[in-house]
Amino acid sequence: MLLAGAGAAAYGLYELYGMLTLWPKELRTDLRSGIKARDKGDLELSVKFLRRAWEKSKTLPIETFKEEPYLKISGIAILLASVLESNGKTEDAFNTYLESLTQLQQVGTANDALSGPEKLRAIAISYKLGEMANALQWREEEERHLVWAVEAVLKSVFRLGEQMEQADHAPEIVSSLPRDSDTRTMLSELSLPEWATKTDVAAPLEALGAFYAEAGRVEFAMPLYLQAISVLVPQAPKTSTDEERCRGAQLMANLSELIIRNEPKIPEETLHQAEAWALQGLQITMKAKEKLSTINPTCELAFAVALFNVAALRRMAGDTGEAKRLFTLSLKQSKTIGLQSGVEHSEQALRELGEPVDLPKKT
Repeated sequence: MLLAGAGAAAYGLYELYGMLTLWPKELRTDLRSGIKARDKGDLELSVKFLRRAWEKSKTLPIETFKEEPYLKISGIAILLASVLESNGKTEDAFNTYLESLTQLQQVGTANDALSGPEKLRAIAISYKLGEMANALQWREEEERHLVWAVEAVLKSVFRLGEQMEQADHAPEIVSSLPRDSDTRTMLSELSLPEWATKTDVAAPLEALGAFYAEAGRVEFAMPLYLQAISVLVPQAPKTSTDEERCRGAQLMANLSELIIRNEPKIPEETLHQAEAWALQGLQITMKAKEKLSTINPTCELAFAVALFNVAALRRMAGDTGEAKRLFTLSLKQSKTIGLQSGVEHSEQALRELGEPVDLPKKT
């Protein structure tokens, strides 16, 4: 869609050889050696040790891992797969992620024994597989894994969230932190990639929506975008970050485009509906930019796109003057952030309206 010094070295060794004692003793040596080799840049050696740890983990009694065992076991698989990715072994990494996901799915299906964070881990891995399949141009695999992730989000996250809200408690599943403090420390010490530890239930909805939008299946894409928007830009009293709201604004821009897509002659009511979403996205990005003390790339991109979309819809409505003004602002914003596609589209739109494309120089 349109992410030093002796003291530091000593602390690193303390982390590596101290905190990893939380892992089952049968895995510690291989995990330490694998992480150490990874940090030294010897990825082949790292893979050797981590693969051995991964294979051993599958043979140990589940009780060995204590609290939230599948969060810890999948952490080893993710660590191994991330090193394989860094070493250019993409398909091997894909298969490792897939094996871990299959394990989580089997446990969850058999006796629903997964904790909230373990269910979120399965969703994160499935989403990761969808992303990788997209890069590999494996379209059927991409759809399969994104569909599973979305179904899991709808079944587990939203349902449990509603139940727990009624009980006036924070839903466990929507927290990315495991319950056990030892587990939190353990996962931190593996230095897992951010996607494996951060809760982002909107991401699979966004990705599957984009998949169907690209495939021209608008009727499937729109409800997914709407659901993702409801997560990223919730109604009061719920809140979200400016980053999340700007992501929601981007989806509003996508939604406005889908509303008028494939319409040979756009009815006035449809145009108003599309413009309402586009304007809401523009207002969200403007408010976020006003509040933020530093530049946020997501909000800057959303602002450029929102300006262009509202301009295009104003042009369709016959408001040429406002369309020119907004296209000019979109061109300026696109140049500011280096968005070449935005520059090209804004310049083309202004030319079609008979406007010069060079921005006036400041005096």
